[in-house]
This record gives sequence, C-alpha cells and structure tokens, in this order.
Amino acid sequence: MEPTDSAAPASRLRRLVMPALPAAVVLTAALVFVTGVIMTIGAGAALFPRGAVGWSLAVLTGVIVGHLVAIGRDRWSGGTGSGAALALAVLLLYGWVPALLISLSVVVLVGAARRQRWRQAAVHGAIDVLGLGAAALGLAAFGITPSVADPGRPGEWDLSVLPPILGSALVYLAVTRALLWFLMGSRNGRLPSIARRAVTRQALVGIALVGIAPLIVVVAEHSPLLLPLFAVPLIALDSTLWIARARAEEQLRDPLTGLPNRQWLLERTWSALDDAERVGSRAALVLIDLDRFRSVNDTLGHLAGDRLLLQIAERLRHALPRGAEAARLGGDEFAVLLPTADSLTSAQRVARSLVAALGSPLDLDGLTLVLEASAGVAVYPDHALDAEGLLRRADVAMYQAKRDRSGVEVYEAKRDGNTPDRLGLLGDLRRALDAGEVELHYQPKVRFDGQVAGLEALVRWVHPDRGRVPPDEFIAIAESSGLMPRLTEYVLETALGQVARWRADGLEVPVAVNVSPRDVHTPGFAGAVAARLARHQVPPGALQLEITEHVLLEDPQRAADTLNGLTGHGVKMSLDDFGTGYSSLVHLRRLPVSELKIDRSFVARLAVDTEDAEIVRCTLDLAHSLGLLVVAEGVEDDETWERLRDLGCDAVQGWLVAAAMPPDETTAWLRAREHGGWRRESEGAPSDSEGADRASGQVVK
Repeated sequence: MEPTDSAAPASRLRRLVMPALPAAVVLTAALVFVTGVIMTIGAGAALFPRGAVGWSLAVLTGVIVGHLVAIGRDRWSGGTGSGAALALAVLLLYGWVPALLISLSVVVLVGAARRQRWRQAAVHGAIDVLGLGAAALGLAAFGITPSVADPGRPGEWDLSVLPPILGSALVYLAVTRALLWFLMGSRNGRLPSIARRAVTRQALVGIALVGIAPLIVVVAEHSPLLLPLFAVPLIALDSTLWIARARAEEQLRDPLTGLPNRQWLLERTWSALDDAERVGSRAALVLIDLDRFRSVNDTLGHLAGDRLLLQIAERLRHALPRGAEAARLGGDEFAVLLPTADSLTSAQRVARSLVAALGSPLDLDGLTLVLEASAGVAVYPDHALDAEGLLRRADVAMYQAKRDRSGVEVYEAKRDGNTPDRLGLLGDLRRALDAGEVELHYQPKVRFDGQVAGLEALVRWVHPDRGRVPPDEFIAIAESSGLMPRLTEYVLETALGQVARWRADGLEVPVAVNVSPRDVHTPGFAGAVAARLARHQVPPGALQLEITEHVLLEDPQRAADTLNGLTGHGVKMSLDDFGTGYSSLVHLRRLPVSELKIDRSFVARLAVDTEDAEIVRCTLDLAHSLGLLVVAEGVEDDETWERLRDLGCDAVQGWLVAAAMPPDETTAWLRAREHGGWRRESEGAPSDSEGADRASGQVVK
C-alpha cells in the first residue's frame, strides 16, 4: 500500500537535513566559544571581571538559575527574558566571551538540576552562543568591541550608541528565534503551538528587556553591589512568561478529563514521526470510540456521561503501555500515540488490550455498566507519512471496526473510500447512475426438480476508462460515502422495470434485490418500495429483498419496524450470507424472513471438508425447523449439487446453473426452460436458444 505525504517539497528537504542540524549547531557554537576563549587567553586578558562586579554578576546569575529551576525551566521552549537581558548587559559592558559564560552558566546549572533534558539544554545553549556571537558582530560593525580589560563606559554614552545597542539586541533576538524555529519545527515546517506562542511572547518581552540591559550596565559601573537587586524585575518577567506558558498548556488540555486534546495530539505525533524517521522505526496511532455511548447520555443524562468519561480516561491512563500517550479528541473519542511500534501486529495487539481494558464493567452510583469500544490503527510509515494523514486513516479503520463489530481494525487502503483514486471513482459512479450506465445482470436460482425459483439481480458497472469495476469495490465506495441509497433506488427501479416487462411477456419470475443496512434504517424505506411496486404494477410477491444480519446491529427497533412494514406490504425477505457474520437463533427469530441463503464459503468445500458439510447440514435442519426455505450459493459442480440434494436443500444458485446474465440473455435462458425446467448437462440440458420462440407460459408454478 502506498502511504501519503501531505508535506510540501520544502518540508521533504527539511526532513533530510533536520536530524543533523542540532548536532551541527551545537558543534558550531562549541567552536565559536572555544575560539573566543583561546583568543582571549592568548591576548593575556581575563575571561570574566573580578572584584565586586564579577561577584555581583555571579550572585545575580545564581538567583536567576535558582528561580528557573524552581519553576521548571526544562519545560520551556526557547531562551528566558532574564538570561537574555543579563547576557546582553554583560556583552555591552565586557564583550562576548563573558556574555557567553553567563549564558552557558545558566544552561549548565539548570541542565544539571534537570538532568533529563540535557540534549535540549545543549541545543538552547548553542542557540544563545550563536545569538550572542551575532550580536557581538553587530556591535563590532559600529566599532564597539568592549572587553574585560577595556570595558564599556556607559558614562560616556550619548544618543549615538542607541542604534548599535538596539541593533545588537534585535540581531540576538532574530538569530535565536530563527534557529529555535528551524530546530524545533516539525516536518510540517511549523513550531508546536506552545513553542510558537512562547517565541512570540519572548520576542515581545525581549524587546522590553532591551531597556533593562543598559540599566544593568550603568549600575555595574557605578554601584556593582546593587546588581543582585535586578533579580526582582528579572524574576517577575520570567514568572510572567511562565504563567503565560502554563495558560497556553491549558489550551492543549481537555477540560473534563485533563487529557491532552486534538491539537496537542497532532503536534506530539509530528514530533514522534520525526523521531521514528531519524532512527528508522515505526510509530502508530490508535483511535478509540465508545460504542453506543449516546444511549448512556440519553438515558442517564449528560452529567452521568461526563462521570463515565472520567472513569474511561483514568482507565485508559492505567492501561497505556510504556511510552504511549493518550488524548481525548472530543465526545467519546480518544486516541493513543505509540511513538515506537515494532510492527503492525504489535500495534494491533496494543489496541486490542486497550479495547479490552475499556470494556470492563464500570460502576456509576451502584449501577454496573459495560461499554464496548472500537479501535482503528494506522502505522507510520506503512499507512501515512504525516500526522494528519495518520489520524485520518486511523479514523477510517476505527469506523470500519464499528461497522464490522470486530473491535479493532488496521487501516487498509482498499477499504478506504477517501483516497484520491476512490474519490474519483465515487464521482464517476455518481455520474454513471445519473446516465443509466450501471447495468443489472440476473443469476437464476433453481430447485432440485428443475423449476426456476427466481433470479437475483446483481449490479455491474463497466467504467469507460478502467473497464469492468469489481462490484465489491464500487459497492464498498457507495456504502462508505452515502451514495448507497441512490444505488439501491437505481437497482430497485431497474429491476422492477425488468420484472414488469417480463410479466408483460408472460414470464412470471420473482427477482431478489440486495439492500444494505443503511437502506433498512432510512426512514420511509418500506413505503418507498411499496410505491415503486405500485408504479410498475408489479405484485409484491414478485419482489424479494435480500438482507444480512448487520441490519439489527445499529438500531434493532427501527430495522425491525422497516422489515415488518415490508412484509406487511407482501414483499418477501431473504437472509443472505448466513454463517459469515453474527448468525444466531435470536436473529433468525427476530427477522421476518422466509428464505435463508448459505454463504458460498461453506458450500464451495462441502464435498471435501467434513466440518463445512456438518455446518451446512445443521443450518438446513435449523432453517427447516423454523419453516424457512434454504438456498445454497456458489454451487459449481455436480458433486456439490448432489450432496446438497441429499441433505435436503431447497434450491441452488451458482455457475453450475448459470452465471449472471444481461437481461436479453436472461430472457432467452428463461424461455428455453419455461416448460421443461433446468437440467444438468449430464441429464441433457437444453441449449439457451432452445424454446425462445415457444408460446409464453409461467416459469414458476
């Protein structure tokens, strides 16, 4: 299967160079710093001022570091306002090497206190080193090159120093924020929202702090012992930034459960995909939706529903495997990110364990509730190369799991109706229906005495460019897109029109039409069928509708009402694909059907597989005990036909009798067998043209 990548070509280029950039930046910064130290020592100058100024700057730096450690500096994206102001002040007063020492002291000391973020601290330190180096070059362009031996003299400053001071500050901010964006931006070319807001806030506050840096310079020259007092405004500004970040984090949290929300999930997924690409591993996204949660809200109220969601969220937290992260997307929909996944199978195994954990009984004020869940799994890079694509495909798989009642499904492209190719096919199918280009072929069902029991209408579509499109493919597209009701209307209209023509020609043969669960759940479906029968002047007994047991899984009461309405009008019902889904006595008892069709998967191996033979025998006994007729699908050879006859099957359908045929060929086939019925070739079956000109008569008696 081909994954999709929504990133632009520029983003693809960034994916190629991004893994090496942080190391390159750190290495460059280290070279700049070492070069500066060597040059300073080689010139016989001091690296840092001595005396009261040096100690006062060290104390101020220590206070700032202590405050950053206390508020959790490791969670911040980018530099701090206090560190920037202090480093810029030292740059203006003593040059870039002491300023680098101040900046690196903050990074190293905070990194030592928060050891789990050494890598991030190294990158941030490197960014500050390069930013200060660029600012020093800006000052040098104006002829300002202070050092410890020859410090700046703020007492001699006038308005002419304003441009270099502002210019160096702006260069520092521009370089550090540009590097921060490029190194922290994910493959979609964007910073995470928290970092993006932090960059914006720090840029604005940094501009304000430019005014503090010259004040620090003035105090350092005249009253250095007062420098530690600057800790108060610097800490206040850092605290303001920290509070703003905390509020930004709250915007990425679900207010009810406290879990991260959709925006956080997408940003965290981008980061996980970057890591997975760098190490060549897989990552997976599991989308989980609670089944029939709406009925809880409708029955117990939304307050009770919220309390249940809190329990679900807590249970999900405890069930997460190591390294996995959970989020609530809204309503009763949750997501779990697996930053590393060994294989598709392992991701599916995790999803099944999560679904099982959520399916355990829940207690609500003494009331025990059991909520089932459905999950869809999408894996990088097998199914998508970007976060949005991975989320969408996990959503497709999740809804497939809900439709099939399978619990967990892994994404499959062939079942996705939203790929560009399938979307194009959907548009072509819609146009084909409007133009009447979709055809119906008819496959006979015959009894063992040779009488034709009826025909099944099977839809066929020949695409003008692609040729014949498999029915399973375009029917799946119609079901997933909402076009299924339109397709069913088309098939019913075409089939009833053909039945009317056959009856006018004396061929009274019933026709079966397949309908989907969505059709049965559509309000007014039974009345619409009755109206079509009346318009074509076809008696209800000439139409049979084939359904599957899935009609009862979504809204059993509405389905039962519709089916009872159809049988009330005289339309016959047949239960198709019996044995492949959720076959049970309960369903057979609740569905008003008169016929049961055994799926071809059991019939095909009837003559060679004893288990399939036993299943067919038990199905026949069960159906006959309930007064149902039984039709075996997929009969292709004489041996299978004879085994079914001996087991007491009522009718067969398959290539042994005839393939599905266009209307004209079906008419000829019926004419040839309207008197003598159908016989196997070994019994001397008539040719299809034989009897085409005979007098008309009834096919089914």
